[in-house]
Amino acid sequence: MNIESLFARGDVQQLVHAFSLVEGEEEIKDFLTDLCTPREVCDLAQRLEVARGLDEGDSYLEVQAKTGASSTTVSRVSKALNGEYGGYRRVIVRLEDAE
Repeated sequence: MNIESLFARGDVQQLVHAFSLVEGEEEIKDFLTDLCTPREVCDLAQRLEVARGLDEGDSYLEVQAKTGASSTTVSRVSKALNGEYGGYRRVIVRLEDAE
């Protein structure tokens, strides 16, 4: 399934809209707790850490060692980080601005 058809699905549109309605860190924690397993939350957090490491110029091997991510995960995150959508980059900039 390509990304355009994925986001055209009604259930996925509803999920995206649901995220836009969540307000503040406590509500985000509550929603993630209800939506995901603890392992899934950790996987998402790990991917963000991988993206930050790659964005800072760390090598794939350094990122793997720091995060415990597999080479497949590092490669997938790198592709997204340098891809056309820019989701990781936007969030990384906002995280840096907030720090």
